[in-house]
Amino acid sequence: MSRYDPASTEARWQAAWDAGGVFTARHDDRPKYYVLEMFPYPSGRIHMGHVRNYTMGDVIARYKSSCGFSVLHPMGWDAFGMPAENAAIERGGHPKDWTYGNIADMRAQMKPLGLSIDWSREFATCDPEYYGQQQAMFIDMLEAGLVYRKNAVVNWDPIDMTVLANEQVIDGRGWRSGAVVERRELTQWFFRISDYAGELLEALDGLKDWPEKVRLMQANWIGKSRGLQFAFSTVGAPEGFDRLEVYTTRPDTLLGASFAAISPDHPLAKHLERHDPKIAEFVAECRRVGTSEEALEKAEKKGMDTGIRVRHPFDPDWELPVYIANFILMDYGTGAIFGCPAHDQRDFEFATKYALPIPPVFVAEEGETDLPFVPMKSERVRYVRLLAGTEIQTGDEAVAAAIEHCESKDVGRGVTNYRLRDWGLSRQRYWGCPIPVVHCADCGVVPERKENLPVRLPDDVTFDKPGNPLDRHPTWRDVPCPSCGKPARRETDTMDTFVDSSWYYARFTAPHATTPTVPAEADYWMNVDQYIGGIEHAILHLLYSRFFARAMHKTGHLPAKAIEPFNALFTQGMVTHEIYMTRDAAGRPVYHLPEDVENGAVKASGEAVEIIPSAKMSKSKKNVVDPVNIVTNFGADTARWFILSDSPPERDVEWTAAGAEAAYKHLSRVWRLADEIAQSQAPASAEDGALDRATARAIADVTAGIEGFAFNKAVAKLYEFTNTLAKSQAGAEAKRRAMKVMAQLMSPMVPHLAEDVWAMLGGEGLVVRAPWPKADPSLLVEDSVTLPIQINGKRRSEITVPKDMPAAEVEKLVLADEDVVKHLGGVAPKKLIVVPGRIVNVVV
Repeated sequence: MSRYDPASTEARWQAAWDAGGVFTARHDDRPKYYVLEMFPYPSGRIHMGHVRNYTMGDVIARYKSSCGFSVLHPMGWDAFGMPAENAAIERGGHPKDWTYGNIADMRAQMKPLGLSIDWSREFATCDPEYYGQQQAMFIDMLEAGLVYRKNAVVNWDPIDMTVLANEQVIDGRGWRSGAVVERRELTQWFFRISDYAGELLEALDGLKDWPEKVRLMQANWIGKSRGLQFAFSTVGAPEGFDRLEVYTTRPDTLLGASFAAISPDHPLAKHLERHDPKIAEFVAECRRVGTSEEALEKAEKKGMDTGIRVRHPFDPDWELPVYIANFILMDYGTGAIFGCPAHDQRDFEFATKYALPIPPVFVAEEGETDLPFVPMKSERVRYVRLLAGTEIQTGDEAVAAAIEHCESKDVGRGVTNYRLRDWGLSRQRYWGCPIPVVHCADCGVVPERKENLPVRLPDDVTFDKPGNPLDRHPTWRDVPCPSCGKPARRETDTMDTFVDSSWYYARFTAPHATTPTVPAEADYWMNVDQYIGGIEHAILHLLYSRFFARAMHKTGHLPAKAIEPFNALFTQGMVTHEIYMTRDAAGRPVYHLPEDVENGAVKASGEAVEIIPSAKMSKSKKNVVDPVNIVTNFGADTARWFILSDSPPERDVEWTAAGAEAAYKHLSRVWRLADEIAQSQAPASAEDGALDRATARAIADVTAGIEGFAFNKAVAKLYEFTNTLAKSQAGAEAKRRAMKVMAQLMSPMVPHLAEDVWAMLGGEGLVVRAPWPKADPSLLVEDSVTLPIQINGKRRSEITVPKDMPAAEVEKLVLADEDVVKHLGGVAPKKLIVVPGRIVNVVV
């Protein structure tokens, strides 16, 4: 070739890698390295976010392979879920066909990127071979007491018609449908993740290679709190409700109690609604609000006085009214609270609304206020009514003193609670992993026999009616009991899709095994050494995966070392782009794809566009760049180079056409430079040593950049090294040595061009198989220094001199420098000060 032509070379090198089985992961005597990017949902199209995510992982995988590691870099598909089922409902067809068609499309889009993936380990979570092993683990976890079934108030998505976990409710709405979530009581399956709350929280301190913000988000979600559990005695309550159990994290405010309140789902509220139509109507209204904390915080605070009273534990003559309130969750604490409106904003709003007293307990040191004073636990307070021995304490001390006081009076006991609730995994949808149990009138709930797994989803279902089609499929639903053989019914709920993604990293260690994992393979490959994915998975996926690894260890599917499955975590930034907009005749916005806009106008019409600053790429705003078009026009290496070079990987990167073109021009320059050097016959030169030193420095700096996840710094060093090599007057042999190193250093980022350059320079075999270059330490010792020259405080020039050159010799060189001579204009300097190793100051 006479020019850089990625269209003709990239496919050829990919074929060579495939033919050589270069990326096949092998369990051998080498140290292993497992790099994994969060696997994608098969929506049908890849986007630049995928390119960024998988290119970062690819750089690490290729680099570690060159360093002598046996690398596992797999790919799979998070393939179950409501979008496929909703697509079947909207467009006709079957979720299975939609999903596997999208997988084929996305695989075809991803392969031209040249990723070093072991495609032989590929699977989709909707493969029966995968979810059958998930069912086997469910049965093991059921036997181990990690799974149970109970009636529970759940988040119900009225659009997707399924239950959502609290974590899947965002601002009171379903995370996928956007519908306002409602409360509903259903019998559900749960994982006992709350049993591990303390362990999951404490173990965060050991995840040193995780982002601090992710660890903090998980710690806040788990939500450890120390408080007091006690009971009010009731007055006028129905039989069986003589006590009202309460948990509070602020027992220091007990003397400010103004009312007690219970959740609409509290057993007392349920009893009362059966006998009082007004209470039943109010409770029904409350249940139309979701169960998430966000929904309850944003809802108007409402209550209904039950007529029941409770006695204050410190004074039996002090009675408080009991309300049913719409802002109290049943699944945190006891589902009952006391309200202290002087020191809680929510309680203050409630007490004001219903004209309840607002007695203060303490005030800020600087004085009283008419608004509720809500001190932090670290804040010092002054008591209005003494509860413990000293008048001024910090909040933490006051809480501890209040617990001690109450325990001494036998009022209650100090307990530690966690915000984390058990993980509800039942979903009332078809396209998910069937829960492998059968309901028998005689035997109760019976797990399916393992020899009958997988319990496959039936293909012959229809979506012409609302709800779960498994409920309407008698030949699948109605089966003999695995225990007694009598007629029974399968469980028709399927598993939350977060179950599928909570163990896929372990399945990759032995993806075709007839057991969930193979001990020897799991022991070799686990843990994931580097995990890469978006910050949006900081709570849901990562927390569930940490629990699931522990559950898999308890049931014998993972070694003890893998209970924290991800050694290091990196959360990459988003890819953004400008939004191009015009307006229609009615003034409504019309968005345009970047390829349809040129020079600030729509190509087809010439209409000027309004340019909106860069935002996350969005199909609705059409500010998306199709990676397939970029690869077709510029080559995969250009997309990879740009996405790595433009900003630190943890920050957002703005995709621009100019940036992509600049990346392509640079790679073309590298190709031409390699071609020139390959043909050069220049003899050895005095500059050979300087080029060798520059090469050693490039090796050290690029290595440091990759090791430190600072890919943009590694790319910047390669730009610099390219310039150095282009300007060097070294001989042909020295330049060939340097250019071969350039190919090795570029190989993780732009692997196809690196193979071109390696082949041009006569490199042996494939550069992808070449060991990573090592810098000669002696060449990294600098024997010269570059000194900036300032004249009257302004930098005018610089000189490079030996480190040990005497100041007098440096002065002579400075006065002879062309730029210095020009700026002095024949005037002798008043002073010339040489600061050794740092700077030269000339004063005129």
